[in-house]
Amino acid sequence: MKIYTKTGDAGETGLYGAERVVKAHPRVEAYGTVDEANSAIGLARSLLPEGHPDLHELLERIQNALFDLGADLATRMGSPYEKNIARMDAEDVEGLEKAIDRYQEESPPFRGFVLPGGHPAAAALHLARTVVRRAERKVVALSREEPVNPEVIRYLNRLSDLLFVLARVVNQREGVKEEEWLVKKRR
Repeated sequence: MKIYTKTGDAGETGLYGAERVVKAHPRVEAYGTVDEANSAIGLARSLLPEGHPDLHELLERIQNALFDLGADLATRMGSPYEKNIARMDAEDVEGLEKAIDRYQEESPPFRGFVLPGGHPAAAALHLARTVVRRAERKVVALSREEPVNPEVIRYLNRLSDLLFVLARVVNQREGVKEEEWLVKKRR
């Protein structure tokens, strides 16, 4: 099977169920940005040192979940093809909340904004967090035009929080001091 199909050469793509839409459609923007977030998480995983099997496993599970989330977004609510996909649900969101709680106990006390960076894996997690936030904004924009599974928005919101916590954990584990935001003093 060839990787190219030539079906998108006119600037259109297919949603799940064969409906054709322009590639700039808000739904395509939303799941395309989720795909970017997934790639950013993959980069972060590749930069994680070997001594973090729990983080590797967690991030791998999240990457798989993001494919499910992308399928959720690529399938309109009420589509007859819904039965073929796994929609995001409250249990998915709760799983992220449990991970946030678990890793927040390990991260340093939160004293305010920190500059994204530190260990390369932590910096990549911060970058992934910002891409997830953009994906969340795209999904919210889409939800203003047509129905979207609300658990998708909740999942992306929690995921960005988790990635922030994980970046802090990586810096903590690797002995890298976080740099705090130095607020410019007003005269």
